[in-house]
Amino acid sequence: MAKLSSQLRNEKRKQLVTKYAEQRRTLKAVVRNQAASLEEKQEAQSRLNSLPRNASPVRVRNRCGISGRVRGYLRRFGMSRIDFRLLALKGEIPGVRKSSW
Repeated sequence: MAKLSSQLRNEKRKQLVTKYAEQRRTLKAVVRNQAASLEEKQEAQSRLNSLPRNASPVRVRNRCGISGRVRGYLRRFGMSRIDFRLLALKGEIPGVRKSSW
């Protein structure tokens, strides 16, 4: 089980990402715009830099929904490999069964 503080910190980051998503999108569009002047681009870039660091979606970490583990995360199922294996062996994940050959 991961530390609760780490999990809560990650949740706070997710909230910041959603809060600043629209603002980041508009500023990035100005920076990428070929028709925008150099001053407009610099202003947009400085405003983008002034946003909180944790508002960037890159800083959000994928965590297991059950244990909070970050390593061995299976994106398709939203859980770590360990929890996935336990639930799959119990038959609690539909469409998944142990392979044998």
